Amino acid sequence: MRLDKYLCSATELTRSLAKKLLHRGEVTCDGEVIKDPGFKVAEHHVICIDGEPVTPMGERYLMLHKPDNCVSSHVDDGHPSVLIYIDQPRREELKIVGRLDADTTGLLLLTSDGKWSHRITSPNSRCPKRYRVTLADPIDQHQLDALNSGVLLHGESEPVSGQAEQIDSHSLWLTIGEGKYHQVKRMCAAVGNKVVDLHRHSIGELTLDSGLAPGEWRALTQEEIALF
Repeated sequence: MRLDKYLCSATELTRSLAKKLLHRGEVTCDGEVIKDPGFKVAEHHVICIDGEPVTPMGERYLMLHKPDNCVSSHVDDGHPSVLIYIDQPRREELKIVGRLDADTTGLLLLTSDGKWSHRITSPNSRCPKRYRVTLADPIDQHQLDALNSGVLLHGESEPVSGQAEQIDSHSLWLTIGEGKYHQVKRMCAAVGNKVVDLHRHSIGELTLDSGLAPGEWRALTQEEIALF
């Protein structure tokens, strides 16, 4: 990797600021001042700025307990972005893995690894997402049966189904493998009910950490990363 690019990946420096540091002789490689921004950094090199070692960030994999009233995007469209909760440098480089509506809470994944993100979000993966759904009206057996066997969404030509399990009179677990626009809300509307609260509990085998309050996040473990 070029030295100027290495410095940018290890810090919050822009390319131009990195070059200024190099020009001033503030960057060393294995104790030797390097001023060439195109110098090739090898894995064994120790790069320092003013004597302090710097290393580039590796790939990042995060779990966020998404709160209400924020959007799963980098752009603020009237609600704040979920990225405001991630107190990490270069957070704008993180990819948001899939989306949750502004009023939907629960498990949201963020990563710098595009291939990992694609394995979760690709339609071919059919990665299951489990939601706790609270409805306006009581749930009856006919609605549960329809959700399990398949319902036709407005504007769609093929029915979609999920795994619905009743929790109490007004709430259920619903697991879906697709990720169509507003799918859970549209499925419930198709059986004559309305979602009043929606919370994503899990993605694949990964469950939201019960110790995370809304707005809190943590890095995934190697074992959790490997689930996908």
